[in-house]
Amino acid sequence: MKIYIDGQFFSEADAKISVFDHGLLYGDGVFEGIRMYHNRVFKLKEHIERLFWSAKALLLDIQMTPEEVAAATVETCRQNGLRDGYIRLVVTRGKGTLGLDPRKCPKPSVIIIATTIQLYPDKTYTDGLTIVTVPTTRNTVNAINPAIKSLNYLNNVLARIEANNAGVEEAIMLNSDGFVAECTADNVFIVQKGKLYTPPLSAGALYGITRNTVLDCARALGIPTGEPNLSRYDLYIADEMFVTGTAAEMVPVVKVDGRAIGTGKPGPITAKLLAAFHEVTKTDGEVIFP
Repeated sequence: MKIYIDGQFFSEADAKISVFDHGLLYGDGVFEGIRMYHNRVFKLKEHIERLFWSAKALLLDIQMTPEEVAAATVETCRQNGLRDGYIRLVVTRGKGTLGLDPRKCPKPSVIIIATTIQLYPDKTYTDGLTIVTVPTTRNTVNAINPAIKSLNYLNNVLARIEANNAGVEEAIMLNSDGFVAECTADNVFIVQKGKLYTPPLSAGALYGITRNTVLDCARALGIPTGEPNLSRYDLYIADEMFVTGTAAEMVPVVKVDGRAIGTGKPGPITAKLLAAFHEVTKTDGEVIFP
């Protein structure tokens, strides 16, 4: 495996960052998870745009243009001979002092890892997930805004620990008002009477690239969509439910907090949207090997 760090490629054994990097010391940095499908880096422009939005919110100067970051991402895929897989693009604040002050970090580090991934077993996509609601509340917008895809993921990690303790693979996080925000690593969708709903970004949901793609697919299929506040009650009485994320793609959910969703099996609208999503992955994105 060849890993990109600040303009150079290193073997996995030689890919290193400083122990004084503020990304390590304080979670000061941003990242993107990106997928490759069919020799294309899927939604690369959208991911790079979100990366720069997150960096701007942190006053983190990447010191590369979006075009340069995109080119480095594609080249990392080429260096590893990958046409399908997963990319982790990370920008840290860089090496500094042991104090918090980001001004003591003169140069950020850009790290790109291209590899393969399978977040859930194949059976999960056919049989569906069982998930639970956890006590850990999603970060509020006036604390660590969930819109910032930062390296500080302890809020999600704590919720994932609670999911592990419950013996399930994913967990629903509520916001401070008790409405559904998102899962630990995925956006949440439900289907009710033929309509598709997902929590609004203001509820604490991440501006998900896969989330947006699924909404586009739904509109193309003539499926009405909405982004209202959703309570756990709305999930319990849903006809269908699924979660979306770059690594997860689209995963049906068949049980929440012990309640079967709909028939207790993945539903037909979920299947239609998944098929439509897979079609989009065949044509969208930057070509890796011309």
